[in-house]
Amino acid sequence: MPQHRLAPRRLACRRLLHLALALAACSPALWPAAATAQSLSGPIKLTVGFPPGSGPDVVARTLGQALGEELKLPLAVDNKAGAGGQIAAQSVAKSLADGNTVLLGEVGSISIAPPAFSKLPYQPLKELVAISEVVRSDFVMVVPATSPHRTVAEFVKAAKADKLAVLFATFGAGTPGHFGAELLGSQAGFAVEAVHYRSTGDAITGIIAGDVKAAMVSTALAMAQVKGGKVRALATTAKERSALLPDVPTFAEAGYPGADFSAWFALMAPAATPAPVLDLLQRATVTALRQPEVSKKLQEAGFVMVASSRADAQAMMVREASRWAAVVKASGFKGD
Repeated sequence: MPQHRLAPRRLACRRLLHLALALAACSPALWPAAATAQSLSGPIKLTVGFPPGSGPDVVARTLGQALGEELKLPLAVDNKAGAGGQIAAQSVAKSLADGNTVLLGEVGSISIAPPAFSKLPYQPLKELVAISEVVRSDFVMVVPATSPHRTVAEFVKAAKADKLAVLFATFGAGTPGHFGAELLGSQAGFAVEAVHYRSTGDAITGIIAGDVKAAMVSTALAMAQVKGGKVRALATTAKERSALLPDVPTFAEAGYPGADFSAWFALMAPAATPAPVLDLLQRATVTALRQPEVSKKLQEAGFVMVASSRADAQAMMVREASRWAAVVKASGFKGD
């Protein structure tokens, strides 16, 4: 066949080949693989706003190890402790939106801080996006072991009869335990005076010594102190009784169903991170959390597993922002 007759056919074949390659590149099925190669080449930095050994650090390191293995990429936990998690949140909010820097965000720095601090240097709902809600930690109201009160009803009755505000220990201004106490006080009809301690250890010492009347502490922290006989638990903020403290009633059982707050922890990224990268991280996070050894470790540490979708996690952030804004406003607290 003459050479000049082959040229149009070759040209047509080349055009078809180029078209097929272009269509393949646009296929959504190939996006996660492309995102892994281009945006998650590693290493990944998981930032947490609390020091090593703390509850949030346990969550970050347990999740981080499994997540790195699932993504087959190196992953390091970066502890940026200080200001109740605000330093870490600001750091990630201002980071490059490529999926390589993520945050273990929590209720204090994401939902409570914006209404509590007028000069907050970041805007969580605008600068951060949720990947998945990881776990939740409920709270327990504890009183000194020497306290005469054995039920919430007894405590509230005495608090309302006292002309002075009731002293509640907190682990810092603007923390869930701080505004959890304010929430209970507003519902039960007594005034709260928060006593902000510098560290968890100092606060626990103050509670045991009877320097304060009560405190809202995480279930994981309360468990050891209650079982050791150092403090007495009156109620839990969980919707159901905790398996770790089965004899402790819920606030709903005690007549205060509105005191059902908890500390949530969610994996987050800078808001401009591409959706395919966020989807990849969400799937890997859920897979990692569902590993039996990961679930067991976190549950034994006092956390409730969630492992949510991106949409559910983002909706939760919006709800929590509205809820805590109302609580902060009612308390009159201003951190600056």
